[in-house]
Amino acid sequence: MPNLTRKEFLKQSLLASASLPLLSSVSEVVARPLLIPSESSGLTTNEVFWANVRQQFSVNPEVVNLNNGAVGPQSIVVQQSHIKMYEESNAAPSHFMWRDVDGKREKLRAELANLLHCDKEELAINRNTTEGLGTVIFGIQLEAGDEVVVSDFDYPFMLNQWKQRSERDGIVLRQVQLPLPIEDNNEVVDLYRKVITSNTKVVHLTHVINWTGQIMPVKEITKMAQGLGCEVIVDAAHSLAHIPFSFKEIGCDYMATSLHKWLGAPFGTGALAIKKNKISSVWPLLSSWEPKSGDIRKLELLGTRSFPAEMAVLDAITFHQNIGLDTINNRFNYLKNHWAEQVKTLKGFKFHTSLKSDFSGAMATFSIDGLKAQEIADFLFDTDGLHVGVVDWNGLNGIRISPHLYTSLDELDRLALALIKLLNR
Repeated sequence: MPNLTRKEFLKQSLLASASLPLLSSVSEVVARPLLIPSESSGLTTNEVFWANVRQQFSVNPEVVNLNNGAVGPQSIVVQQSHIKMYEESNAAPSHFMWRDVDGKREKLRAELANLLHCDKEELAINRNTTEGLGTVIFGIQLEAGDEVVVSDFDYPFMLNQWKQRSERDGIVLRQVQLPLPIEDNNEVVDLYRKVITSNTKVVHLTHVINWTGQIMPVKEITKMAQGLGCEVIVDAAHSLAHIPFSFKEIGCDYMATSLHKWLGAPFGTGALAIKKNKISSVWPLLSSWEPKSGDIRKLELLGTRSFPAEMAVLDAITFHQNIGLDTINNRFNYLKNHWAEQVKTLKGFKFHTSLKSDFSGAMATFSIDGLKAQEIADFLFDTDGLHVGVVDWNGLNGIRISPHLYTSLDELDRLALALIKLLNR
């Protein structure tokens, strides 16, 4: 038998398992109960508790997933709920899917509104942040010559939507250059203030920058920008179930988030929040019976979509709330610092993320002098089965590490040791 690299072995293993009844095997698993201690203090470093949390996920023993910022896994309970509703819907789709499964939509709306701290009449259920922000970007009234402020580290899909709007309607894009990492909120606010002019109508902000995990002072920027007559859009793809925040407290006009990242909801689930007095002026992305209505539901007419996936979000919310956002956020920062402290002084090692909890959560990005990010990623995967994120954007070439609730300290120790090994080659 030929010698195979870890990557080749895993590829063959995945191909061989493609025909296995994965859904039925997950649906037959008896999920271990999530045991929540009555006293929440000390949970951040309670490894017995986090080992129990890890048991709630269908972790692949061959791959250490440290790229959860791309898309997060669902707990076994969420997977089972999704599968159950999917099977029930297939028994008679137009009957069960539209009557029973989609009948929970208003309950889901209320639960999501509670998570985002907005009124339920301000919240639309959709499939992801890109769709939510696209609804706003293409739906708000702008004319030729109107200016929109973005940054050089906003998400590419959002920038592309604005570029299309610019080419189509003649709006002008003005870009803020962000010197990441930044640990001075006043400096960030000033960077945006200097770019805003009397023609600026919209300021587009990213709450947690996906490339590095930088937490931006969106509340402060929003207050400044609105004071100058601008509307504010916030990309909160990485915010929900990751860091504490509130739609009402931030005060922005529009916000969209993805539920399949840190909340652990089924893939392709998202939410859009719009201030009540702004809803009627947003044109639906696809269609609506009354496009100028002030009912947020006009933005949910997307045609047939996966209702079982949407309704399983309720189980993801319950799982999240059982642990608690403060506990989760503290754990994320603890995990980040656990591996980062072991490698931050290595020769040629550079962090592009502040390790302070005010400026980052679970995610941190680094580079190593003389090595390309893809080289580092290949080494980590081939030698230790460590799957990481590769960042190559706006002159930044690095590795993003994003653990999740199920990530163990042993896995992060493996990462640190692998990086030391790489530098000592």
